[in-house]
This record gives sequence, C-alpha cells and structure tokens, in this order.
Amino acid sequence: MMKNTELVAAYWTIAGDVYPFAPNEISPFPFAQRVEAAARAGYKGVGLIHADLQATRERIGLEEMRRILDANGMPHVELEFITHWFSGGELKLASDKVRRELFEAAEALGARDVKIAPEFDATTIDLAHVTDSFAEICQDAARYGTSIALEVMPFSNVGTLETARAIVEGAAQRNGGLLLDIWHIGRGGIPYEAVAKVPRQYVVSVELDDADADVVGTLWEDTIYQRRLCGEGVLDPPAFIDAIQRTGFDGFYSVEVISRKHRVLPLEEAARRSFETTMAQFAGT
Repeated sequence: MMKNTELVAAYWTIAGDVYPFAPNEISPFPFAQRVEAAARAGYKGVGLIHADLQATRERIGLEEMRRILDANGMPHVELEFITHWFSGGELKLASDKVRRELFEAAEALGARDVKIAPEFDATTIDLAHVTDSFAEICQDAARYGTSIALEVMPFSNVGTLETARAIVEGAAQRNGGLLLDIWHIGRGGIPYEAVAKVPRQYVVSVELDDADADVVGTLWEDTIYQRRLCGEGVLDPPAFIDAIQRTGFDGFYSVEVISRKHRVLPLEEAARRSFETTMAQFAGT
C-alpha cells in the first residue's frame, strides 16, 4: 500500500507562521515556492485557504497557478474553508461570496473538493435545515466539477459521526461527504471502529497529524497551536489509517500539522519532516 500512497500538503502544514482565523492568514511564502518545496519533499498536491488563494490569484492568476502545479507534478488540490453556508442574512451573503470564489478556483485548478465547516461553539442543530443546506451546496459545487467535504469537529454542532452521517446520508449527494481528520476524531472521542463503518461514498477527504495525550488550553487552542507530526503523539495514525482503508477509501491523504513549533520551521524542513513522518505511518499497511 505504501508505494501507492499519495500525500497532499494541507495549507497550514507549509504556510509558515500563520494560523486559522489569525488577523492575517496569508502565507509569507510565495505560492510557487511552497509548491516547489512540497514537490521536492514528495507531496503530490497542496491545499489552499480562501484568503491566500485570493491573494495569489490577484498576483499571478489561476491559470498560472495551475501551470506551476503541473510543472511540479502536483495533480491534487484541496480548497477551504466555507463557513455559515447554513446561515441567513449577512453571514450567508459573506459565505456565498467565499463559496463563489472557491468554486471558481476549484474549477480552474481541478480541485477534488472544497472543505466546509459546521457551526463552531454550538451544541444544537436544526438537522433538517442543515441537511437541506448541505444538499444545496453540493449541487452548486457539482456545477464546477468539485465535491464538498464537511469536517467533523468536536467543538461544533457536528461533533459526532452520528450527526455527520445523518447530514450527508440525508442529503444523498454523489459529490458530498465527510472530511475525517484524525485530530478531530481522536479529540472527539470517536472510536476508529466507527470510522471504519462509514460508507465509502461518504468519505471525501482524510487528514493526518497527531496530538499529545493532554489538551492544552481549549480544544480550539490545542488544535491551532499544539498539533504534532504523525507518530510524535498518541493518536496512533496507523490504526486510523487502517480504519480509513477499511471504508474502501483510496484517494490521497492530506497532512495538516497546525502547530506553533512547526510553523516557524524553514519551508523546506516543514515540508520534508511532515511528509517523511506521515509516510512512515503507512509502512505496515
């Protein structure tokens, strides 16, 4: 299995000294430099967030971005992050703008999927409304040739696999499913056996990383400051990978290391270390 495994460097893994929802999320490293470093490390694709994507698009354009990816043998792209796709009013207007820009980029760059978020810091959910909203965003994405991946997160109102599956199975869209990140699954106390039972058609995206035994600060603080490279924590990536493989998933895996220690590393080192430690987790598969 290992020789067939393809990894994608998620945005935060090689973005440098930036983090989610910081005042500035735009990487200090130019797009071409990141792609080249990722390719040298062995990655087969990259992830991009909306703010950085738009900044790069304004500088060089989507066509040049795709040329850079092709020149470096990088066929895979993932884009993120749409929030409030289930909301109304001003929140929905802002969300729709991000959606449109990400979908346009997905079409131009050939992105496999666009990642979307549940409602943060919420414990209740209008399941029927969210399911209908999920079906609608999937139908919209299909017009641009991409898929939608809903991320399961323990600090949100989609914190369990039961809720997540109810949404994607209820929406029943061929291009809609789940993003399963080992950090969120592990910190959410979701057994890997439950992951293995997710129907293949609903596993759209998989992210790998690791975590210490103890949460430092809030879950949100832990996820943006304290993640570890694969194999350097307690989440047991090989067991998680085994569960994912039992679903029948055969796509690329994304590596998402969000850590105050990792993000200050030189770009080449961040790319190389994240790639090598993650590939090592597939050795016995």
